[in-house]
Amino acid sequence: MNPPGYEPGLARAGAPERSETAPAEPASPPALPSLAPGEEEQGATRFQRWALVVGLAVVLWLGLTLFSSILLPFVAASGIAYFLDPVAYHLTRLGVPRPVAALILIIGLIAFGLMVVLLLYPLVAQQVGQLVVHLPDYVLALRNFAQRLVNDLQAGLGPDYVNSKLRDLITSQGGAILSFIAQALTRLITGSVALFNVVEIVAVTPVVAFYLLRDWPRVVARVDSWLPRRYAAVLRAQAREVDRILSAWLRGQLLCCLFLALFYAAGLTIVGLDLGLIIGLAAGIISFIPYVGTITGAVLSLALGLAQFPLWSAIIRVAAVFVIGNLLETYVIYPRFLGDRVKLHAVWVIFALFAGGAAFGFLGVLLAVPAAAVLGVLARFWLGRYLGSPLYLDPPPGLQK
Repeated sequence: MNPPGYEPGLARAGAPERSETAPAEPASPPALPSLAPGEEEQGATRFQRWALVVGLAVVLWLGLTLFSSILLPFVAASGIAYFLDPVAYHLTRLGVPRPVAALILIIGLIAFGLMVVLLLYPLVAQQVGQLVVHLPDYVLALRNFAQRLVNDLQAGLGPDYVNSKLRDLITSQGGAILSFIAQALTRLITGSVALFNVVEIVAVTPVVAFYLLRDWPRVVARVDSWLPRRYAAVLRAQAREVDRILSAWLRGQLLCCLFLALFYAAGLTIVGLDLGLIIGLAAGIISFIPYVGTITGAVLSLALGLAQFPLWSAIIRVAAVFVIGNLLETYVIYPRFLGDRVKLHAVWVIFALFAGGAAFGFLGVLLAVPAAAVLGVLARFWLGRYLGSPLYLDPPPGLQK
């Protein structure tokens, strides 16, 4: 059962409101003879605060640096527990014991994942087989398209701007460029398999997620009991704000990515594009990075369309799928599911994702948005403190009365 005073939104943020009275502050140590008692107590408190903050930052950084290779399943399990905690809370309100609720949710999540894999695997395997069979034809078609484009430019601009050497260079290097792209995709796929480490994800993540989801209220209550009594109210308020922003972003982005993945996959399949299902699903999934999903999917789809379709009308239909999808994302999906509730600017999200990936790989990508939410809340809190402080409000010396 959940501990008294437990609320899912606050608990996920790590800051529940507790009904009991806060314990009294411990007595300060005796003052040194050379200093006044008030000065000694104030200096020790300030030093302890800074030592605690610096110590936690150093431990966090060392943990991420030393154990980044094994932290992925644990971070993924924490995200699953965070996401499913409100559902488990409502199940416990209905009388279901917390361990049983956690077990039901984890089993349901595993069953849903297996169902998606079993449904998509035949379609994905079929389209990958088509790509392998038709890849030489695509290479030849793109080379012929480049040849025609260079000839048209040479006829329109003259040989002074587009000479025969440039034409031969473009046409001859087309195959090499496509071969490089194929090798890069192969390395990406093999690297992703090694990165995700299927054994860890499948075996460790559900088990850790179950235990975290089962014990989430107790863990949150224990962390809350460790907060400094003097600043507990402020820390809880900031934790609630982080929880509000992070949960709204995750929920909204999940719905946006799901809708865009289904729309792009269905649209590209309807227009007859080979690999339309794979490209559409991939473009929708990576749409949590602003603009990257749409741009990547559009470039890949147009390149494949140029190699597959002989008519420009088909290319226009492929482009129309992404134009309509971008309009829906900008004016319908994003305002409906995210709107102004999520105070995470697109540039800040992109920077956080790239910085996290550069520092800690895929683990950093998973931690990027929570870290960005925390830093954003802290920045707004300290900005509000600054705008209400004498440092900002005091007028210039010449205007003082």
